[in-house]
Amino acid sequence: MSQRLFADPQFPAVPVVGEDNLYPVHRIFCVGRNYVEHAKEMGVEVDREAPFYFLKHPLSLVPNGASIPYPPGTGNYHHEMEFVVAIGKPLFKASREEALNAVFGYATGLDMTRRDLQLKAREKGRPWDFGKDFENSAVLSAITRVDAFGAIGDQSIWLEVDGHVRQKASLADLVWKVPELLADLSNYYHLQPGDVIYTGTPAGVGAVVAGQTLRGGVDGLDEVRLAIGPAE
Repeated sequence: MSQRLFADPQFPAVPVVGEDNLYPVHRIFCVGRNYVEHAKEMGVEVDREAPFYFLKHPLSLVPNGASIPYPPGTGNYHHEMEFVVAIGKPLFKASREEALNAVFGYATGLDMTRRDLQLKAREKGRPWDFGKDFENSAVLSAITRVDAFGAIGDQSIWLEVDGHVRQKASLADLVWKVPELLADLSNYYHLQPGDVIYTGTPAGVGAVVAGQTLRGGVDGLDEVRLAIGPAE
């Protein structure tokens, strides 16, 4: 009988607010350029025809509140604060109403980015993987169930580095709203419980260095925190 040569890694999981349950994270979808002002600061325009996405491997997820080393291969390591949607029911080729009914809950997240590698790939028309999908590049807070959070409106989204505000906007500023994103993404994937969608970052992204601490939030959700240590 064939045997696996080594143990399979376990999917990471995050707490559910007010419960003993954990939400396993199977896939991480990320939306690009979903705030107009962020697109401007990156020197590009929002694609008004359709949203676009990139993915991070679930093993890139680091526990909320962790201290991580400054990542290898970069000299321009950026924070991106995001509102995150967690899927609770299977979703495929869904309407916007069906999509919203499939949401399990919401969280706050950090999409950490090796910006120099991302921009180099963008200039050459190559995938963003080296800039976006690397060890410790995703952070996710505990998930608040949808009923406890309520409707998505003009809740504030913000991020501080060492106590100084770097990013601050409103969820009302999202170009593609959550029902639109989920309905669109469901045309390309069979979305399942365990899938999370990082909905994009507002303006104010910038570099962080070893010794700094990040703290961010969205009104009504648990905060996300991360400490940056020296490179290994």
